[in-house]
Amino acid sequence: MSEPLYDVIAIGNAIVDVMAPCEDAEIETLGLAKGGMTLVDTARAQELYDAMGPAREISGGSAANTLAGLAALGGRCAFIGQVADDQLGEVFAHDIRAGGIAYDTVVRADEPPTARCLIFVTPDGQRTMNTFLGASQFLPAEALDESQIAAAGILYLEGYLWDPEEPRKAMRRAIAAARNAGRKVAFTLSDAFVISRHGDDFRALIEDGQIDILFANEHELAALTGVEDFQTGIEQLAAKVSTVVVTRSENGAHAISNGEHAHVPAESIAKVVDTTGAGDLFAAGFLFGYARNKPLATCLTLGAICAAEVISHYGARPEADLKELVAARLG
Repeated sequence: MSEPLYDVIAIGNAIVDVMAPCEDAEIETLGLAKGGMTLVDTARAQELYDAMGPAREISGGSAANTLAGLAALGGRCAFIGQVADDQLGEVFAHDIRAGGIAYDTVVRADEPPTARCLIFVTPDGQRTMNTFLGASQFLPAEALDESQIAAAGILYLEGYLWDPEEPRKAMRRAIAAARNAGRKVAFTLSDAFVISRHGDDFRALIEDGQIDILFANEHELAALTGVEDFQTGIEQLAAKVSTVVVTRSENGAHAISNGEHAHVPAESIAKVVDTTGAGDLFAAGFLFGYARNKPLATCLTLGAICAAEVISHYGARPEADLKELVAARLG
């Protein structure tokens, strides 16, 4: 098997986060649920976008956030995700490429427009999110470059994108391409609501040996296994998946890989500001270590360092130098 060109290639939602400050009165006027996340359609997304003040636009999406962390650590990455031929599509492509991530997915010429998460930030720091999934839900299997997938050591898949039919087919095709090339397949469960809709699919993938690395938090673990006891649940999965990684918020993270157990505590930080992206960045650190054959506990520690950085500020992308943080912590 040839040396991989990329450490990780990921498939996920291509979303642009649009963040703007606003007053509480504006939240009420717009009829928003303060502090919540709501899925919106094209018309509502345009209405909210028009109502926003001066905004900061930065590309997002769970798997793309993970790659941003990986690239910041020095990982070699590529991303597959659908944007439209519009301004926010250009923003997404520019941001991800500027981070050193290969991105060659052909833009979609038709409606709907590029996905965006419209985030209103009130003076108390609360983020009210309105997500329009747009073009990201229409990634066709034909958009995949199977030779590029075969050139990556790990294929990383975002559970959120399993919901729409087209990208689900694309991800199944990608799994086949990676496995045919002898590469590893990693999957993040993303959210318990995704498991409620597609748990049978995920369990079938696991039973069929299609997943090599599985990421979950403890709530997703319980939803997938139907077992409330953490230790029982993770051991049940570890009998079927070679590497299972479960995060437990302030209680750290646990992994079982080929029978080896490892646990690390959460990294201490002065203040938790925003937990958005914590799981994404944890996966970034873990996969960076995994791709370099680091010990299991080291992989977990790398994940914890990256997660601690991203929850110390607003936004789901790292702002501090992750290489420096790792060097200071691990030498």
